[in-house]
Amino acid sequence: MTEPLILHQAEQQRFVLQLAGAEAVLDYTVNSNNINFHHTFVPPAFRGKGLAEKLVRHGLAWAKSQQYQLYASCSYVQKFLR
Repeated sequence: MTEPLILHQAEQQRFVLQLAGAEAVLDYTVNSNNINFHHTFVPPAFRGKGLAEKLVRHGLAWAKSQQYQLYASCSYVQKFLR
């Protein structure tokens, strides 16, 4: 299986994973040098496949490369910041 393509839609402040007719999404907001990941969504039909984890790891890696201070008001993302 090929790795799913994750798109960074910077204008909408989100990362998107395209699925068969659906999207998994990781939303964030940036305030000066801080980034807050506040929402993760995977359509019910695609849950349990590790897609949210792929999105979160991708988003966090990007944020670290931009040297943002990381925050998460999304409880799922918080698990990755511990």
